[in-house]
Amino acid sequence: MNPRASLSTLTRKPWLWSFLAALLIWLATIAFTGGAGAGSLLSGALSFSAFFVIVGIGQMFVITTGPGNIDLSIPANIALSGAIGMKLMNGDPGLIWLGVLGVFCSGLLVGCSNYALIRLLRIPPIIATLSASFLLQSMAIAYGRSVRVQPPEIFYQFCTGNLWGVPYLAISVVVLAVLMAVVLNRTLYGRWVIAIGQNPRAAELAGGRIGRVRFATYVLSALLASLCGLLLAGFSGGASLSMGDEYLLASIAVVVIGGTSVAGGFSNVPGIWGASLFLYLLVSMLNTFGTSAGVRMILTGLIIIAVITAVSGRRSARSV
Repeated sequence: MNPRASLSTLTRKPWLWSFLAALLIWLATIAFTGGAGAGSLLSGALSFSAFFVIVGIGQMFVITTGPGNIDLSIPANIALSGAIGMKLMNGDPGLIWLGVLGVFCSGLLVGCSNYALIRLLRIPPIIATLSASFLLQSMAIAYGRSVRVQPPEIFYQFCTGNLWGVPYLAISVVVLAVLMAVVLNRTLYGRWVIAIGQNPRAAELAGGRIGRVRFATYVLSALLASLCGLLLAGFSGGASLSMGDEYLLASIAVVVIGGTSVAGGFSNVPGIWGASLFLYLLVSMLNTFGTSAGVRMILTGLIIIAVITAVSGRRSARSV
């Protein structure tokens, strides 16, 4: 095969640009530090990015189903799930199964409730999921206001340990991402998700159960957010009410930067990993450079806008 043609084909992959941006940020950071801490920075990026990937995949499925579909209940769901998981485990390794079961049951109820508000009450998704987040946050406050409960030691070791410098958590989330990519591209459900996002009317005429597919998608997003809350609580040594705050905009940013179309009907899983690494490394770079909190937030926003614009521009050019 022609090497030039192979390179051209590779550069048209939407996920490539997020990884390239992450690589450039990492190189700029280690150049500034003279190479000190390059390995630990990369290991930390893999650990923290794993949480962005988990919620980003769920948000990606929701956004892919078409314009207007979005899940804003993710931060509150993370806080509630973390509190439920830690309380049910109660620091006992023998109760890890109970904590996991409780968290997934909670996620299932959250997903069903979100879609019930959307479907039965005819509330737009952005309003329905935002309203649900207030209820979930109130429940998290009522349920998790007591003394912080530490996770079982073996669970903590899984969330923070590593194999030859690669975090167990990152390895597990890579496996999860591969599984979700298969679901998206190789299963009937995933194909209907894409088809509905491209043209709901045509998908319905072709026999697609739009309501069922969207219901399953909101449930999937809630389950993944609950999983993130459980793992984040284990990683942090306990749950806190504010631990999901940064995942509202981040869950949307990693989807868009990763190459998924906000208009629906087009998405890819690998780009979410690249975008998650980019976001973490960007903040780390600005911290290394010694920028103040205000300047850091402004620069982060501007750089994210620039990357999203560049990615959107390439996607538009390909569609012409």
